[in-house]
Amino acid sequence: MRKKIYIAYTGGTIGMQKSARGYIPTPGFITEQMALIPELQDSSMPLYTICEYAVPIDSSNMTTSDWHIIATDIANNYAAYDGFIILHGTDTMAYTASALSFMLENLAKPVILTGSQLPLSEIRNDARGALITTLLLANQLEIPEVCLYFNHKLLRGNRARKLSSANFDTFQPLNFPALATAELTITTNKERWLTANHQPFQIQSIQDNLVACVRLFPGMSMEILKQLLQIPLKGLILETFGSGNAPDNNPMFINLLKEAIKQHVIVVNCTQCPHGRVDMAQYATGQSLLDIGVISAYDMTAEATLTKLLYLFSKDLSTASIKHNMQQNLRGEVSL
Repeated sequence: MRKKIYIAYTGGTIGMQKSARGYIPTPGFITEQMALIPELQDSSMPLYTICEYAVPIDSSNMTTSDWHIIATDIANNYAAYDGFIILHGTDTMAYTASALSFMLENLAKPVILTGSQLPLSEIRNDARGALITTLLLANQLEIPEVCLYFNHKLLRGNRARKLSSANFDTFQPLNFPALATAELTITTNKERWLTANHQPFQIQSIQDNLVACVRLFPGMSMEILKQLLQIPLKGLILETFGSGNAPDNNPMFINLLKEAIKQHVIVVNCTQCPHGRVDMAQYATGQSLLDIGVISAYDMTAEATLTKLLYLFSKDLSTASIKHNMQQNLRGEVSL
């Protein structure tokens, strides 16, 4: 029996059409174009249903409310389909993939996000291959997690980052290997896949919360941080240097963070480096943060750190519980 795959077109380059004003989303266009791809109609392919969102979203406009719409769409169709494909713009795809990995609790079916750098309407494009291969992967791989497929690689959604806007090799896995590769053959890295826990599937919404991300830079004025912390923040993600280092020769910097932590602001140390991990005990400039109660993101991406923190705040947990869970592996997002 052929599997059934649900495809949600949320927006993005993959389904846009060329116009006098550049690429624009056109209602019904991607559905029409997919119907003209003979490979998608082959008997070896799964049956698919495509749902075009009424208002396509440029991924730069993506919000937590849009994440909730996508998660709810999956939940409403969860029992009727064997897998799900989310067609999405590339700019914030890693954020959405990370958010969904936490929101879709007890997931037992594949959810794969994909998109393209050139739209299906172009004669030369990367959209056609992405659609064909993503459908094949959703059909063949019983992988119970949120993934991201791009340029022959199936990545864990909360381990991916967009590293290029200029070529097809757009997304790379950070601190974790690909879950599968689709070259001449499809090769799986099954021992790295998450395991379904067989509890009832449910979604946890992510709500807007007062969380800020600050990327440190040499000579940064601490007045910037001071002004930011006058907002009643709930969480602060510091993007630090190297293995989690920050200036320890500026008493104002340390004192501002120390006072914020006393006021129950959760401060998370996330490295700016694409590869590697936070180890605050390695250097004195990191130890100073550890001493005042800053917690570690270890080797999580900035996208996973942010969405995980928002997810935990949305579960209405205590400060102590959020700190504890931020430093646990919930969806394969961190290596401990």
